[in-house]
Order: sequence, then C-alpha cells, then structure tokens
Amino acid sequence: MLADLRDAFRQLKKAPAFAVTAVVTLALGIGATTAIFTLVHQVMLKSLPVAKPEELWRIGDKIRCCNWGGYTQGNDGDFSLFSWEAYKNFRAHTPEFSDLAALQAGNAALGVRRAGSQAQADTRNGEYVSGNFFRTLGIQPWIGRLMTDADDQESASPVAVMSYHVWQEKYGSDPSVVGASYQINGHSFTVIGVAPPGFYGAKLAGGGMPDFWLPLTTEIMIDGATSRLKRPNGNFLDLIGRVRPGVDSRTLEAKLRVEFHDWLASHVPDMEPGEKQLWQQQTLHLIPGGSGVAAMRDQYKAGLRLLLIAAGCVLLVACGNIANLMLARGLKDRAQMSIRTALGASRRRLVRRAMVEAVTLALIGGVSGVAVAYAGTRLILYLALERGNSNNFVPISATPSIPALLFTLGISVLTGILFGIAPAWMTSHANPVDALRGANRSVGGRSSWTQKSLVIGQAAMSLVLLSTAALLGRSLRNLEHQNFGFETEGRYIAWINPMLGNYKPEQLEPMFRKIDSRLMQIPGVRMAAPALYAPMTGDSWNDGIRVQGRPEPAPKEDTGAGWSRVMPGFFETIGSQMVLGRSIGEEDTSTTRKVAVINEAFAKRFFKNQNPLGQHFGIDKIKYAGTFEIVGVVRDMRYMTYDYKDPVRPMFWVPETQTVQYDDAAFTAGETWSHYLYNIVIWAPNAPSGMEEQVRKALVSIDPDLVLYGVDPYKKVVSADFQQENMIATLTTLFGVLGLTLAAVGLYGVMAYMVEQRTSEIGVRMALGANRGDVVRMVLHNAFLQIAVGLALGIPAAIGAGKLMTDQLFGVKPWDPVMITAAVLLLALAALLASLIPARRAAGVDPMVALRSE
Repeated sequence: MLADLRDAFRQLKKAPAFAVTAVVTLALGIGATTAIFTLVHQVMLKSLPVAKPEELWRIGDKIRCCNWGGYTQGNDGDFSLFSWEAYKNFRAHTPEFSDLAALQAGNAALGVRRAGSQAQADTRNGEYVSGNFFRTLGIQPWIGRLMTDADDQESASPVAVMSYHVWQEKYGSDPSVVGASYQINGHSFTVIGVAPPGFYGAKLAGGGMPDFWLPLTTEIMIDGATSRLKRPNGNFLDLIGRVRPGVDSRTLEAKLRVEFHDWLASHVPDMEPGEKQLWQQQTLHLIPGGSGVAAMRDQYKAGLRLLLIAAGCVLLVACGNIANLMLARGLKDRAQMSIRTALGASRRRLVRRAMVEAVTLALIGGVSGVAVAYAGTRLILYLALERGNSNNFVPISATPSIPALLFTLGISVLTGILFGIAPAWMTSHANPVDALRGANRSVGGRSSWTQKSLVIGQAAMSLVLLSTAALLGRSLRNLEHQNFGFETEGRYIAWINPMLGNYKPEQLEPMFRKIDSRLMQIPGVRMAAPALYAPMTGDSWNDGIRVQGRPEPAPKEDTGAGWSRVMPGFFETIGSQMVLGRSIGEEDTSTTRKVAVINEAFAKRFFKNQNPLGQHFGIDKIKYAGTFEIVGVVRDMRYMTYDYKDPVRPMFWVPETQTVQYDDAAFTAGETWSHYLYNIVIWAPNAPSGMEEQVRKALVSIDPDLVLYGVDPYKKVVSADFQQENMIATLTTLFGVLGLTLAAVGLYGVMAYMVEQRTSEIGVRMALGANRGDVVRMVLHNAFLQIAVGLALGIPAAIGAGKLMTDQLFGVKPWDPVMITAAVLLLALAALLASLIPARRAAGVDPMVALRSE
C-alpha cells in the first residue's frame, strides 16, 4: 500500500496539469458540499451547547412567535406556547422533571446604558426566562453568577445576565460590568454575570438572539400595563425541561395532557363561547429538546435540503469529470498496464493501485476543499443572514467543525472510490498482448463508452442544475416584482421604538404629530406617517372578527384578520389606493366615533355582496361587535412576509388618535400596547441625500431619548424579506454554472482524447477525399450525440426536480418550457464551445503525417 501511495504521488508529480485540474475540480465539488453540510450540521443536527442535551424535552412541537392569547391554539388544538400560570402548574405537579424552565417566545426590545451615562441608549435584544433557566440547561457562568429562583421573585432586585458575545464585542471583556448598575428601558438593573462563550440560550433563530437574559417577573416592571405575566390566557412562553433518568416519555406526555386539561377545566368560566366548545380538544406533545426551540431549523430546513442536493449534484459532475480524465490517462498508458500484467501483476494489485491513486487525489482535493468550504459558508451566512444587517448576530461559525471535517474526509474517500471505479475496472482488464503492439495501431471510433456514459451523465445532471437555477431565479423575480398593493419607489421606513423611552400612552399622539411636522421640514420629504407596522416590515396584530348583528361564529370558523394602527395620511404616504369611501384623516379624533378602514379581502370575507361602508365590527367578543364603523375600503396590500402563494388575508386599520375603552384587562393592555408605533413611512420622491442622518437629527430635536434603529429605502426592506429565497437562487445558480463548466470540460477532454486516438483514421479519411468541414461535422456529431442523449435523460429529470421543489416556487410552473428551453440552449452552447477546439484540431490533421506515424 505504501508503495502504491509513493507511486501515486510520483504519477501526479509527472502530470502536474492533470493533478492541478483534478484537485481544483474536486476542491470545488467537495468544498461546496462541505459548506452546505456545515450549515446543515449547525442548524439542523447540532444539539444545544449545554450539559447532557439528550435529557432535555420540550413541551410543544410547534415553532410559534410570539404571543397567542386565549385558551385554545389553532384549529388542531396543538398547544406550543403557554402562560406563566400554566407553566407554574406544570412545574408544581410534574416531579418527573428535575427542572422545568420557561423562556420568552420572541424577544424583548431593550434600551441599555450604564447608570449615570448620558449617552443614547444602546439597542439590544432581551429574553425573559425563569429563574431556573440556566440550572435546567446545566450552564456555568463565565464570570460572576447566573440567575436563580430567588432572582425570579417580584420582590427581588432586578438583575440581568449578559451574553458573552455582547460582553466581548461591546464592553471589551471588561470584568467590571459584573456588579455594575445599568439602565434597561429606564429601570435600574444589576448585571450579575456573563454567560459562557458559545452559549446562546435555548433557541436558535435567524435574528433577535438574546444579548441579555432577564427574570420573568421583571416583565411586569418593563412592560407595565401591557404585561402578559399575570394573564392566565396570555401565552408567550416556550417550555423546556430536564427529565429524570428512567422516565418514559410517552407516559410523561400522557400525564402532561391530563394536567393541562385539569388546568384548562379550572378556567372554563373565563372562556369565550367558542373556547368552551373546543377546550377539551386541546392537546400538547412532548418532543426531544436537545436542540432547543429550533426556530432556525424550521425556517431553513427546506432550503438547506435543496442546496445539499444541488451541491451533491455538482460533486457527482466533478466525479464524472475526474473519472474521464483518469480514463484518458489510463487509456493513454494502457501499454504500460499491459506490461505490468505481462510481468505478473495480479488484477487485484492493479485495481488497488488505481484506487489508491484516485483516493489520494480525492484527499488532496478534500484538504483544498476545506478552504472552499470556509469561504462558501461565509458567503451563505452573508446571503442568508447578514446582507444589509451587519449587526445581526447569529451563533453560527463558518469554520468547519469536527463533524464537518469528518464529513469532508468521508466524502473525499467516497468521491475517490466513485471516480476511481471506472479507471480501476479498465486497468484490471489490461491485455498483455497490447504490450507487443504499436501504441496507435487501431483505427476507428473506439472511444470508450464508459467515457461517453460519464459525459452523458454530466450533461443530464448539468441540465437539472441549470433548470433548477432558472426556475428559482424566475421565482425570485416574481416575488420581488409582484403587485404588493402599495408603492416602494421614493419611500423609506424609519424604525423606531417608543417603548424604550418610557412614554405614557397620553404622550404618544402629540409626539407622533411632532414627528410628522418635523419630518415634513426635511427638504424633499412630501409626506410622513407613523404606523404600528407598515406593509412587509415583518408583523401585524391579529384578532378574530365579530360583526354587529350576527351571532357568535362557529368554533372552528376562520374569523381572523390582521390589523395595524396608523396616523392620518398613512394610505396616501404608502401610495395605496382607496376603492371605496375615505381613508383615515384628521377628522378622526379621540372624541369622534371609532372608525376603521378595511381591505378588499376583509370586505369579501365578512360583507360578501354587501356594501361594507357604515357597517360595524369588533374583535374577539360579541359584546365588542359594534366598536368600529367602516368608513373606507383600500386596495389589498401584501402585508406579511410569508405565505406568498395564499391570497391576501383580511386586514383593517384604525387611527392612532382613537382609543377604545374595554372592560376587559387583557383587551385594555393590548389597546394600550398598540399605540406604541414602530414604523414611520416617509415619502421623499427625489431621494434626498443623507436621509437617515436628517431623520435622526429631526427625532433628536423632538426627544433625545427616542430610539431610532435606522432608516431604509422601502425597496431594500422588501428585498430583505426575500433574503432566504435570494440565497437559494444565488447558490443554485452558482452550482448550475459550476456544473455546466465541469460538464463542458469533461466533454472537451473526451473529444480531445477521441481526436488523438483517431488521428490515423482522420488522416485516412482526408487522404480519401474528406474535407475539413466533413471532419468538423464528424467530431461535432459525436459530441452532440452524447449531449442529445444527456438531454433526453436530463429533461424528464429536470421536470421531476421542479415538481419536487414546487413549494419553493412562486408564479412559475415546475415544467416551465421557457426555463427548460433556456437551460437546454445554454448547455448546447457550452457543448459547442467545448467541441470546437478538438474539432478544429481534427480538421488540421495532415494526412501524410498521420499515415507516416502509422
């Protein structure tokens, strides 16, 4: 084996052009596959960086964000978010958990600055967790101490735990932060410790990772009247616990369901009529919690699976390419192989020699592929998570981990075996008689069918990659250029958070009017309008609709609608057209009747074949059915950043200037919370320079404590909503181009070898009267015959691949003839370019030279 290894290195050293070509090809194929696997491992396969993750179990099997009110969840009744009261009930009655922790679903926006500092608050993400959160996960502090149950009491002094990332990046690893007092949303907190490196909590998401962990009980202090902690039906917590050894998970799940039903039964008097009919159908599931609340896995699993398959296809094309190169070398050196056989080399010895060379080559390519994998992973992280948001911290490293390196080793060995099989098979059939013949005695088209088969396979695989890339590219263009129902040209979004400034509800409307007035003074700004959420900014509020004069809807009837609160002029600023009635205006004040503007989908769902103007509706309860009077219908706007294939859902808008007085504490809290508007839509048609700086100065002049995250062109906001689709389309296109290039190189190698082998035949043909055109046509015919067979196999495969990724497509059919035709033409063009050089070389053969060599 060592002799074979030395021989392999000697052979590669003798053929540097071949070695470099093979290593680069393998590095690209193996590196691309390893890059995708690195992300697959970290996002989909890796456990939480905690002690004994296999002992952790999660109550609830859905990923839901971030708040779900009521005693029922969804039509399937599958609970995954829980209230604080329900959590405490589980913790008190389930001794099978050695510890059961709760963590906030979503995150809390924080404004943080050191006590005594006059600097603007640093915007950070927070997460409310139970006092036993760190103990449940088995986490030890890096410095200081971590939270305990004693810290999670309403009477306890407010404390916080800082993430290692923020401690290092923001505070320069300063140990004095421990014990220091910080103002968080205007309240005094003491930082008691720093979490260890690599620990990011119990949830991996594509954004909003916690910078600070706060006790759950401090939610009352920070959120004030909008607090959900004391509401038994305010579900906003994910639950994860450590199960004692020997406990059967199915038995525990059954017990948890009984406990949960008993708890629900104790709240039947508080339930709405629809909830009373459905509460007994509610259920929950206990699932392994070693990976925590895998929000990122849920979001990216389909895309990563597609990319892993595409990278695997590229690797197979690369294998075919190297196999062809090695076959060409083997056929060229077949006389040497024949001599080895004549001297007594066994078939096993020859096969082993060929396989050692192949695996050695693959391992060198794999080592080089690690660098490609690192660069590729960095590119994917940028495309998927960081583009346009360099401050978005996600705890995923581009450096290949031990499992990724082992994957690279395994894939390299497998690759070497794959592309080494054909050369090894050919080597083992060397004939000793060939050693006695002249090297070029044979004429006629004896180009190896093995080589042709590999080219055919490469062509088919390349067509699948190209077609897939074309479909995804067209889908992305359709997504980005669909009719959203509003204008993005000349519009901007300013991202603010009034909740960080400790404003009282009565201060909000005057402040927003000042903002409108001040922004209008910026040169080039035509209109400005704050909103709770603007279209495509990532969220809306949602409630069930009750129409005045109609009975309580059936329990499972879909009455949901999204809604947002806006200032006057919002629809004009966003460029959305009114279909009926009027928009929200200055005449809608705190003393006038409560009004609402609805979209077309709302009118069709709740007032089909009726004039909706003047009709009344409310949210969630029949007694509130007369709350709002409809004064206008606006054209449907695409508001949410998901479910693009579904029709626009019902939506309504209410004025910031009006407040509904509810007699229910939860409704009152929600009403108060909804007046804190997070977006300002700015219409500046002439794109004035320095927009963000001018907006920042305007807001500072109103209140230095008003937090502005940034100002983005609306086109950039919409484009960011398709970041994942952009990543998949970009990488698939790169894989398609790489596969096409490799296939073209493979075809070139086969045709060049064929011309070399058939030099004598071509000389005879030309001596007998064949002209250069005849020879070129012969070579191109051979090339396109292989490509034609590849297309015949590739077109059905491309259609099948399109059907498999239907969920990834928008506005394009899986069998789109334009996309497949474009892919076929591109592959044919590449084949033509790859064949022309060998064809011209064949046409330049001198008959006399060819016959003299024979």
